[in-house]
Amino acid sequence: MGSEMQAATNCKQVANESSSGNIAPTQTRQSKSASPDYQGLSKSHFHTQLAKRASQDSIAAPTSIDKLAESASLYLPKEEITKIRKAHEFAAAAHEGQSRRTGHPYITHPLAAASILVDMHLDHKCIIAALLHDVVEDTEATQSAVNRQFGREVGHLVEAVSKLGHRIYKSRDEAQSENLQKMIFAMCKDIRVVLVKMADRLHNMRTLAVLPTIKRRRIAQETLEIYAPLARRLGMYEIMAELEDLCFENMYPLRSACIRRARKKFASNRNSILKEIRDRLTKAIRNAGIEAKIVGRQKHLYSIYRKMKDRHKSFREIMDVYGLRIVVSSVDDCYRTLGVVHGEYKPLTDRFKDYVAIPKSNGYQSLHTALFGLDSVPIEVQIRTHEMDDIADHGIARHTKYNSNGNASPGQDLSERWLQEVLELREESKGNYDFVESLKSYLFPEEVYVFSPDGDIYTLPSGASPIDFAYAIHTDIGNTCVACRIDRALAPLNTRLNTGQTVNIITAHDAAPSPDWLNYVITNKARSGIRQALRANRRSAAIALGTKLLNQSLAHANTHIRNLDFRRLRKVVRGLGFRSVKDLLAAIGRGERTGYAVARRLLEHENPDYSAVPVEITEAVGISQRDHLIISFARCCFPVHGDPIVGHISHQRGFVVHRDSCPNLVEIRRRAADELTPAKWVGSPDKEFPAILKLEAANDPNALSDLAVAMRQVGASIKSLKVENDAEEHALVDMEVSVRGLAQLNRLVRRIAATPSIKEVRRAFR
Repeated sequence: MGSEMQAATNCKQVANESSSGNIAPTQTRQSKSASPDYQGLSKSHFHTQLAKRASQDSIAAPTSIDKLAESASLYLPKEEITKIRKAHEFAAAAHEGQSRRTGHPYITHPLAAASILVDMHLDHKCIIAALLHDVVEDTEATQSAVNRQFGREVGHLVEAVSKLGHRIYKSRDEAQSENLQKMIFAMCKDIRVVLVKMADRLHNMRTLAVLPTIKRRRIAQETLEIYAPLARRLGMYEIMAELEDLCFENMYPLRSACIRRARKKFASNRNSILKEIRDRLTKAIRNAGIEAKIVGRQKHLYSIYRKMKDRHKSFREIMDVYGLRIVVSSVDDCYRTLGVVHGEYKPLTDRFKDYVAIPKSNGYQSLHTALFGLDSVPIEVQIRTHEMDDIADHGIARHTKYNSNGNASPGQDLSERWLQEVLELREESKGNYDFVESLKSYLFPEEVYVFSPDGDIYTLPSGASPIDFAYAIHTDIGNTCVACRIDRALAPLNTRLNTGQTVNIITAHDAAPSPDWLNYVITNKARSGIRQALRANRRSAAIALGTKLLNQSLAHANTHIRNLDFRRLRKVVRGLGFRSVKDLLAAIGRGERTGYAVARRLLEHENPDYSAVPVEITEAVGISQRDHLIISFARCCFPVHGDPIVGHISHQRGFVVHRDSCPNLVEIRRRAADELTPAKWVGSPDKEFPAILKLEAANDPNALSDLAVAMRQVGASIKSLKVENDAEEHALVDMEVSVRGLAQLNRLVRRIAATPSIKEVRRAFR
C-alpha cells in the first residue's frame, strides 16, 4: 500500500504542470512497451530517455507494403490488394527524399496509418486514402492526379483529410478551427474521413517524443480535447484509451510514470485474488452450458488520473475495484450469464445498466453490473457478445461497410444525423472559434436514456431537461410546452433528467418559449428551436405593438391604417427604407421609428395640405404580462397591475411601462410630451409584480415578525429587506415585495399600517 500512496502523493505534487497549444506536424514513434522505472529522474533526464527510446524503436508494424498487403489479404480480394500496392507506389514516389525527424523515410508514416485501418478491416478505398493522405499537402502531387488515378471517391477522402492548402492565417487558433470545420463537415458526408484522420493522429501521437516539449504538449492538448473524445463518441474505445494515455504521457510525463509504476505494482499484488474470482465465474458459467471468454480489464493511465483528480480520491480508492469482461456467443447468453454471475456474487442494485436493450448512440452495447466481491471489494463486470466486443473496440468502423459501388450501409445513418446537428450548431455559432468550442461540448457528452409515455426511447446528453426532451420529440412540442410529468408526477421544466425516467410533456396551443429556457437547456436542437421561436415571437409582438402605436397617431385624423390607400402606403414604406408594411410596423414596435412621425408622413402623402399630426392620443395601448417579449416594466417606479400607467419606446427595451406619477417622466413631459403614450392594463394579472415599500418601524424585536405575519395574511412575499437605524427608537426599512396587483398591494399597506410596531408605511420610487 505504501508504494500506491506514494504514487498518488507524487502525482499530486506535480498537479500544477501546465499545457497549452494546438496541432502541429509530428515525427517519431513512442513505444507501446512497458515504461522503465523513471522514479527519481528529473524532467530533462526523463525526456531524454523518452526520446532515445522512441528513436530506437521501429516506426510501426507493418513497416513494408508487403506486410501491409499480407494483413489486408486476409479479408480483401486480390484486385483490391493490387490497387493498394499501386497507391503505395504513388505515395512512395511523391514522398521520395522526404524523411521524418527520426531519419526514417516519410512513407513509413502513411504505411503505419494504413496498417491501423487494416487492423479495423476497413475497405480498400479507405486504406488507399490513408496511404495518400499527405501527398497533396506535402508533395508536388496534385488533387487532380489523385482523382484521375484512384477515382473521385478516394480523392474526396484525401482532400478532406488534407489541411486547407497554403492559406495564411492570422493565428494558430484560426488555422485549427478552419481545418477542424472542414474535417467535421467532410466527415458528415463520409464517415471514413474521420477514420483516416484518426489513424493519422494516432500514429503521430505514437511518434511524438522527439519534438520540443512545448510543441509536444500543444499537440497532446488538442488531441485530448478533440480527437480522444471524438474516438469515444464514435465508440472507438481502444483508440481512445491509447490516445488519452499518449496525451497524458506527453503533457504530464512525471505523473504518467508514477501512475504507471504504481499500477504495475498494484496489479502484481492482486493477480492471485483476481484469478480466484475469474476461475469461480468461469466454472459457474461453464456449468450453465454457456461458452464464454473472461478477461481482466485494466484501467488505462489517464482514466485513473482523471478519476483521482475529479473525484478527489486516492490511487487505492480508484484501483480497489476488480474489472472483468465476459464475452459470449449470443444476446440470450448475455442475459443468462448475468443471472449466473448474480448467483455467485451479490449485485449492487444501483449499478446495473442494460446497454444491450438500449444501445448508446454510437452503437455500443453491453450489460454492466457491479458485484460484492471478496472482502466487499466491488467487481465491475461487462457482459457482451463477440460482435459487441468488436464494436466496443472499433466503434463506427465496424458499422461502416462499403460495397464495390461505394454505397454505405448502417453507419451512414449516424453521419446524416451528425450532419444535421452540426449544421444547426454552425448556424448558432458567432464565429469559427465559437463553433470549435461548441463542437467540443456537443461531440462528447455523457448520455441519459429516457422514455416517452408510449415507451419510445430518447437519448439525451447528461444534464438534459424536460425542455430538451420536448424538442427531441418535435420542435412544435417544445415550442408549446407548458409543464411536464416525470414518472407521473408534476415536475419543474428545469429538472435534470436521469436514465430510466418516463417524461410526459404537457402542451398548450397558445404557449410560447420563455427566454429563461436558454439558461438550462443543453441540446443544440432545443437551443436553436427556442431562439428561432423567440425571434418570431418578438417580431410578431413588435408588429402588434407598432400597429397599436401607429393607429393611435392616426386616430386623431379619424382614420386607420386599413383605410389608407395601399399603393401610396407602399411608396411611403419604401421611402422610409423598409421592404414591407410589416417591417415598418415592427420597427415602430421596437422603437426604431416613432408612430406619430410615421403617421405624419402617411397623412402628408394622402393630403399634402395636412402638415402635422397632433400628439393628442385618446386610445391607450393595452398592456399584458404575456407581452413580455416586447413590453418591459420600469425599475424606477415599479408599476403593478391596476396603476395608472403610460409608456414610451426604448430601442433596447421595447415599450417601457411607467407609473403615471413616476418622477422620471417629468423631464420627458417638459421636453417631448409626444414621446409618451397612454397605456392601460388588459386582462387579469397572472404573475407577480415587484413594488417598493418604505417603513418607519419601532426599534422593537417583534417588528420583523409582525411584518412576516402581515405578508402571510395578505398572501404577498418579501424579495429583499434592508434595515437602517436612524435613532435609538426608530429603524428605517426599505422592502421590495411581490404582489399580484394594486388591490393586493393596497391591502398589504393597510395591514402593515395597522401593525403596532410600524409607525409609517408608504409606497416609494427607487
